[in-house]
Amino acid sequence: MSAKPRTSFPAPDFITTTEALDALCTRLRREQFVTVDTEFMRERTYWPELCVVQLASDTEVAVVDAQAPGIDLAPLGALFADENVVKVFHACRQDVEIFVLRFGDVPKPLFDTQVAAMVAGFGDQVGYDSLVQALTGGQIDKAHRFSDWSARPLSAAQITYAAADVTHLRQVYEKLRDRLQKEGRLEWVAQEMNFLADPATYRGDPESMWERLRPRTNNRRMLGVLRAIAAWREREAQKSNIPRQRMLKDEALLELAAIAPEDVDQLARARGVTAGFASGRMGAGLLAAIAEAKALPDSAMPAVQGQRDVIKPSPALVALLKVLLAAKCEQHHVAAKLVANSEDIDRLAGEDAPDVAAMHGWRYDVFGADALALKAGRIALGVDGKRIKLLPA
Repeated sequence: MSAKPRTSFPAPDFITTTEALDALCTRLRREQFVTVDTEFMRERTYWPELCVVQLASDTEVAVVDAQAPGIDLAPLGALFADENVVKVFHACRQDVEIFVLRFGDVPKPLFDTQVAAMVAGFGDQVGYDSLVQALTGGQIDKAHRFSDWSARPLSAAQITYAAADVTHLRQVYEKLRDRLQKEGRLEWVAQEMNFLADPATYRGDPESMWERLRPRTNNRRMLGVLRAIAAWREREAQKSNIPRQRMLKDEALLELAAIAPEDVDQLARARGVTAGFASGRMGAGLLAAIAEAKALPDSAMPAVQGQRDVIKPSPALVALLKVLLAAKCEQHHVAAKLVANSEDIDRLAGEDAPDVAAMHGWRYDVFGADALALKAGRIALGVDGKRIKLLPA
């Protein structure tokens, strides 16, 4: 089915009651797809505060006030659980996290137009505004992008702005779907959706939060302390519902892991820690986490990140593989970032049989097979006019 051009769209319905939401979701469950977006606030909280949900089908658009007095969002959960209706998002991670927290599962089946655009050759992490312009010729009004969506009442301009994202997303989805179907790449998108469709993707493990900080040290004892205090911060931030960075910044955690303070005075002297924090309940909890980590045996300390690479890969080979990646992605009109990242390239250069994404599925066909052939000396790179080409070696 090809996308139908539109010159006008119906005015959005503004939904403020459970009855109206139930009627809307009942209608939407008869559609092939529904486009979804949210407006939420998170600047002052750990957990996202859902304010507005925008929904559109091929024939109607609605803006749901998620904070309307007495409204029950259960009909929305039923719609998201209906696997006969495709749920279309753009850059879905934060939106889907909200619904996993609210309903316990990911909306299914899921289609992310940002991922689809990368598969279709629109570049790495293409912005929604650019995608709308490229595929529909439309323009996104940015006037209310930084509105306080928790303030009530919502203005007519805010409602119109909120509806615009899902309105344009209908055409973006249809055009990308048709294009990828014609090119035989819808299965590529489906493979990418497996990660995004897993509820575990949106449930962070406090014990692994230290890895986000990318500490540059081989000191396993320091890493053990960092793991403990990063997990403590995550749990406390969740419990208190405040952003983790507002509780303690990442830089403070790294310094605390290095100095491992043993008492309130030492803790208060650490950069980024106030005297009030150090002497209060939070300080006591943090010191207890540090003491517990320091008491663990060496065998319980985390492994040093990057120990896997025994031999440092040749910088020249890494550069050559990056050229090959760029050339293959240009040939296949797919974003390079979706095929392999820098760590994958380093492992391809330094290991004989690395278990990276580029060695599996469609990525292997696009890049992985030729990367192995280049390493083995079976092919070489040459120049044909303004393009890189592969040559038999």
